[in-house]
Amino acid sequence: MSSDILVADQTDHPGEPVAVVAAGAIPWRINSDGLEVLVIHRPRYDDWSWPKGKIDPGETLPECAAREVREEIGLSAPLGIPLPPIHYHVPSGLKVVHYWAVRVNGDRLVPDGKEVDRVVWCAPETAAGLLSNPSDIAPLEHLQAAHKNDQLDTWPLIVVRHAKAKPRSSWTKAEGERPLAATGIRQAQAVGRLLQAWQPPRVVTSPWRRCVSTVAPYLKASGAKVKLVDALTEHRHARTPKKTAAVIESLLDKHNSVALCTHRPALPTVLAQLGKHMPGRLRALLPDADPYLSPGELVVCHVAVNHKHRIVAVEQFKPFDD
Repeated sequence: MSSDILVADQTDHPGEPVAVVAAGAIPWRINSDGLEVLVIHRPRYDDWSWPKGKIDPGETLPECAAREVREEIGLSAPLGIPLPPIHYHVPSGLKVVHYWAVRVNGDRLVPDGKEVDRVVWCAPETAAGLLSNPSDIAPLEHLQAAHKNDQLDTWPLIVVRHAKAKPRSSWTKAEGERPLAATGIRQAQAVGRLLQAWQPPRVVTSPWRRCVSTVAPYLKASGAKVKLVDALTEHRHARTPKKTAAVIESLLDKHNSVALCTHRPALPTVLAQLGKHMPGRLRALLPDADPYLSPGELVVCHVAVNHKHRIVAVEQFKPFDD
């Protein structure tokens, strides 16, 4: 798990170490009465909460959230926008729970019966009254505000830097054929697992071997479609960076969930183009110094469904540390 996601935004607990890290989601849907959210009952604690659970060794927070939703209520759905984490004390110390919004599009929910014995769809105001932990209201309020501002229903555009390749100095053949190093092969497997948290049905990648090999595990596991785009290679970017930027615009135009894999030299152009479609507070979250992303690291840009080119949330994850 990446070290940068172990540091919680502890505004109420500055400097206090985190003893327990967990992740979960708030399932939501729209019906004739408007926005509804799903609250779960846990018989072990006799409380009402959101689907959530502790992170497993070697797991990233998005993977944990997606797994907990799948295990507790039988829902396999892509994560939506991130919601504010919550902090509270348990016997072992400070606990932080990271949340995402998850849209339920008519999916049949199957509570596992052991961890969750009842589920209730209700209006957010009703859910706030049901929740046993008052801290759980904060991510709910953020979800409500996002819905009000037309920023809740989104699709992800995910930018991946290819995994660690063999050194240039040790490679004498064509640059486009330079393969992943042993570490990079493990990183590619980790990238494949992490991408499943957002389930993009399409992958657009540089045709160079190290990029294709980075996304190959995800393609194999998901059955996603892949498109090779020359404008994402190092050489094409160096000659015509405008064509690399145009790839981003074309993906935004298509309005569908997608992952893009490219090289470090192309990242400034890719990130700058994405930055044109987000407010300054989000643009400030984008990497702005070389190397921009570590090998295998990714940035998730959440694009509002009803605003074709409007990015409303940004996340960054490093799926593997060697």
